[in-house]
Amino acid sequence: MKTRNTFQHEEVFVQFIRENKERFYLLAYSYTKNEQDALDVVQDSIQKAMIALNNIEKVDYMKSWFYKIVVRTAIDFLRKHKRLQVTDDETLHYLTPAQEDKYENVDLKHALAELPQMYSEIIILHYFEDLKIADVADILGIKLSTTKSHLYKALKILKIQLQDTEGEMTHE
Repeated sequence: MKTRNTFQHEEVFVQFIRENKERFYLLAYSYTKNEQDALDVVQDSIQKAMIALNNIEKVDYMKSWFYKIVVRTAIDFLRKHKRLQVTDDETLHYLTPAQEDKYENVDLKHALAELPQMYSEIIILHYFEDLKIADVADILGIKLSTTKSHLYKALKILKIQLQDTEGEMTHE
């Protein structure tokens, strides 16, 4: 039997999905590198969330809770299918919804793509998805201190990569 609270959670959840569907798709796509697989991951994530919706204590936790579901579903998908697909920039740009582009800096996009996945996940979730470091740690299932050290290392690597790119441009 559904309680009044469950119905309220469902309404908020449905609205949350509608407002952020492109973000979830892009997050899933960052893992799968394939349009259909990303859509499957998002759909599976929504189904899992609907089943577990009554487990969420506060609506305020919905964002980090659902991001965690999407990330874990994407990782499970990759493990299950044991494949990675490379997508060129034109295809990625074509698939990206028309909105303010947070990945507009091409050098940054390339530098992020070159980072090990554990580092790029933290950068994307923290800086592009506006999640707190504690939420990122929770979503990725790692300790807060590990998240902070990975973030620091990722930023250091990005800085070096971007300086190298800038140096290459001035020497040409």
